Amino acid sequence: MSSAIRQAVILVLFAAAAAWATHAWHPRAPALYLVEEPLRDDEISMQAIQERWQGKVLWIDARIQEQYDAGHVPGALLLNEQGFEQQLFNYLDALQTNTKPVVVYCSAAKCDASRKVLERLKQTLPIEKAFVLKGGWKAWESVNK
Repeated sequence: MSSAIRQAVILVLFAAAAAWATHAWHPRAPALYLVEEPLRDDEISMQAIQERWQGKVLWIDARIQEQYDAGHVPGALLLNEQGFEQQLFNYLDALQTNTKPVVVYCSAAKCDASRKVLERLKQTLPIEKAFVLKGGWKAWESVNK
């Protein structure tokens, strides 16, 4: 293989790697396909929340404190991985007496913090109706701007 072809191949590989990394970690990366993924068993959409419960759910914000302070769903409880035990202790009464469905959200669709917080919450308390908001904070923002 000639030197020019080898350099061209290396440049193409670096460009492809950079493009993939940008798409994978960019907070507003567009979907690769126009078809929306179906909901997972533990997920719920903003549309379903509005239709089923008229938005009357117990919101749990699984993001870090700084993101919560910058803006959150009104009335949302901050319960994240970093401070789970202390935050759970602070909200224990509210969570034990809650009769509304619980919806946990984090930064965006690719964020996994909400799923981890939901799992820990289910292991700790007997919660029946609990879901992860598909699309996270950005999904709530898009409907409530």
